[in-house]
Amino acid sequence: MTIEENLAIAYLRASTSQHAFFSRISKRDKAVFQAHLSLLGMDLENRMRQPVGLLSGGQRQALTLLMATIVTPKLLLLDEHTAALDPATAEKVLKLTRNIVAERNLTCLMVTHNMTQALELGNRTIMMDSGHIVFDVKGTERDHMTVDDLLHKFRLGIGHAFDNDRILLSTTKASTQKPEESSQT
Repeated sequence: MTIEENLAIAYLRASTSQHAFFSRISKRDKAVFQAHLSLLGMDLENRMRQPVGLLSGGQRQALTLLMATIVTPKLLLLDEHTAALDPATAEKVLKLTRNIVAERNLTCLMVTHNMTQALELGNRTIMMDSGHIVFDVKGTERDHMTVDDLLHKFRLGIGHAFDNDRILLSTTKASTQKPEESSQT
């Protein structure tokens, strides 16, 4: 399916008409799609008839985020939505996420293994192990936490050392960065 067809399905899902998915998209609707796509800064607004299968991973993730929010949801669920992206594209998608969540005052639940993102975004961090909450922090306590603090609390919560390579690598990377560099990763 094309970019336009994907956006049309996402857009029509909120219709109250029984035959919404068989409706036609108006020129005005297409203009709305183009306006939203232009916010991505990926030139997708000029490629609306291109199949989604030809897009890069970052373009697909950005389009998927746009599809999930073209009709404002009550709750936005994001599951590792930047995990497979290069750092520059991941930052673009995160910026878009921040903007959409702030502009529409959305409640958002984001699952991530990136400890820096977990602390930079949102207002509450919940850490889980094997389906159980081992640490839950918000407010002023969370505002002053570092990645090392999070990992220490996680170790205390699970009661033993852990050996998850992704978490250990994020610890090494976060610990060696200066504070002003951490927001660029």
